[in-house]
Amino acid sequence: MSKRPIPQISSRKAPKQARSAELVSAILEAAIQVLAQEGAQRFTTARVAQRAGVSIGSVYQYFPNKAAILFRLQSDEWRQTTDMLRTILEERQTPALARLRALVHAFIASECEEAGMRVALGDAAPLYRDAPEARAAHAEGKRIFQDFMQEVLPDAAAASRTLACELIVATLSSVGKDFSESPRTAADIAAYADAMADMFCAWLDRMAQG
Repeated sequence: MSKRPIPQISSRKAPKQARSAELVSAILEAAIQVLAQEGAQRFTTARVAQRAGVSIGSVYQYFPNKAAILFRLQSDEWRQTTDMLRTILEERQTPALARLRALVHAFIASECEEAGMRVALGDAAPLYRDAPEARAAHAEGKRIFQDFMQEVLPDAAAASRTLACELIVATLSSVGKDFSESPRTAADIAAYADAMADMFCAWLDRMAQG
């Protein structure tokens, strides 16, 4: 049985002029609106073009198919998350566990703010999750967390640091997704993030003490 071909998900070209950049920005903004209102199953390049007020040929100048548009939206989300990780976890002037606490708060708040978008992108994940670009997109975030664990647990065995890294990342991702699927107040978010941060910090502190 032959494998299902993976669609091209890379953009056709990068915009080089201000007008082209504005066109791509308009296409992506329209894509966000279509995705939020129609969901991944009804997301099409034609709907995106119509919402953006451009021809479908204009969309195809930059995105070969709907998978490429969705992957660009997902890549932008990954990049924002990676930038958040880097900004918070690599700020060495702040104590390590205080940085982790700040990250938990920022991540949970971000999940709740963009819950609808993330659910829709999750539904679209089969279009690109096995592509090389998708695997590469996770590498930098993983490296940042691994470096942070090296700082927090310098004397721990490599296997223990790997476990800590994987467990915290997986918990943030899965629990944050579940928590954000219901409407939450700012107080709800703060209390939940505090409890999760307490759990992570207590566990890492115990690991650091051997």
